[in-house]
Amino acid sequence: MWDSIWVNAHLATMLPDGEKYGAVPDGAIAVEHGRIAWTGKRADLSADPQTLARAVHDLEGGWVTPALIDCHTHLVYGGSRAGEFEMRLEGATYEEIARAGGGILSTVKATRSASEADLLAAALPRARRLLSEGVTVLEVKSGYGLDLETELKMLRVARALGDHLPLRVRTTFLGAHALPPEFADRPDAYIDLVCDVVLPKVAEEGLADAVDAFCEGIGFTPDQTARVFETARALGLPVKLHADQLSDLGGAALAAAHGALSADHLEYTSDAGVAAMAKAGTVAVLLPGAFYFLRETKLPPIQAFRDHGVGIALATDSNPGSSPAHSLLLMLNMACTLFRMTPEEALAGVTRHAAAALGVVGTHGSLEVGKAADFAVWRIDTPADLSYRIGDNPCTRVVIAGEIVDHA
Repeated sequence: MWDSIWVNAHLATMLPDGEKYGAVPDGAIAVEHGRIAWTGKRADLSADPQTLARAVHDLEGGWVTPALIDCHTHLVYGGSRAGEFEMRLEGATYEEIARAGGGILSTVKATRSASEADLLAAALPRARRLLSEGVTVLEVKSGYGLDLETELKMLRVARALGDHLPLRVRTTFLGAHALPPEFADRPDAYIDLVCDVVLPKVAEEGLADAVDAFCEGIGFTPDQTARVFETARALGLPVKLHADQLSDLGGAALAAAHGALSADHLEYTSDAGVAAMAKAGTVAVLLPGAFYFLRETKLPPIQAFRDHGVGIALATDSNPGSSPAHSLLLMLNMACTLFRMTPEEALAGVTRHAAAALGVVGTHGSLEVGKAADFAVWRIDTPADLSYRIGDNPCTRVVIAGEIVDHA
């Protein structure tokens, strides 16, 4: 017998099988050893559910989707930047604030001074909010330490989130996020530190699942970014990139050239960059929260991604400076209203394509046999409701490895 079977629900499998949302009306999901053992129409079950599984769950006509995935966050940090929010409203740009020593560096100062316990206590409510919206896989980046000890501290806290909450946390080392004050005007020397000292130690301690960098005029050059990527690949770590957010430095093409899992932001990406991503299989991770919060006007090239067949993922980019957002559902609405994505594209962006952006598409992102039995149950009439509603959370159950978890 199966461990459990879940019936009386409509399934949005998110499989690209021709059906909108990969929908299966009046479907059923069977679970064995934490994985999906069978899925399909309830009428196609070989016998009465009570005779097929040790536990039968009636989902009362709800919709079931794969559990959501937030594939780009900076969830662990110290301090607040509400004051900078006021500055921006008074006319200062993101770049002006950064060049004046604010921005990322103000968070670096607060994060360096915070203990691991303090950082964990601050991050847990943010992660719990995401879990309550059906998120079970969460990426967390470092990058607010910019020195050896604080980067390690941040990654340890990120790992600890998965010990305190029923979440699968993927950690990303983002040491090349900004130039720390002690390396002012010496970016190459800082990249030396990242590549020769910090990244090898991170890899030695097994604290990162991937490596990221910020390739931008206020970040690091393509050559400096390439050095970080070469070091990461030599250590056996996949890469991803903050690319083309404020200007086109060829970041998307650079990410693709290094076989990156994803390139993220991408407002200024050229058609050549999109084509390179398509060839490499690099996912485009769009971050509508940052676009909205910074009041950007340059749209990412959505149609080019569609035309070239590039997978489009969405994420909160949850961070204190440019996207203080803790709701992935809100990102669905923003992607539709700001970027003109369809609700089906948006949902695929936080399931199937988000899984690819984290390298976990073999186990997550769709409802199919063999994948983890991670799914969310929703009190909605149609999957489009998840993008349509603003400020609502219709998630009624979160299931991880076939078990209902506390998501309050």
